[in-house]
Amino acid sequence: MKNLDDYIAQFPQETQKLLQQVREAILETAPGAVESISYAMPAYKLNGKPLVYFAGYKNHIGFYATPTGHEAFKDELSKYKQGKGSVQFPVSEPMPLDLIKRIVAFRAANN
Repeated sequence: MKNLDDYIAQFPQETQKLLQQVREAILETAPGAVESISYAMPAYKLNGKPLVYFAGYKNHIGFYATPTGHEAFKDELSKYKQGKGSVQFPVSEPMPLDLIKRIVAFRAANN
């Protein structure tokens, strides 16, 4: 993938909608963030430093706010399946956009 529009377009319509919501939440919260594709997923940098990443999957949207984002919000993220440095938001539920915005704001302040 070369850009985020192409990345999002490869998913089913409902997943595209969720991915676009995450994208908009990130850009609304960190308007100076630069979008790119890194590690084969949408990536954002702010002030030249990694901010957050996200990725679409069949049953979830992966969200990556390492290293500090997950630790700072561990209580709120505890209800979601997690891996090392990742959290999985099920596509069968509304995206927790308020939580995503707060994590992005936290990461932006750290950058």
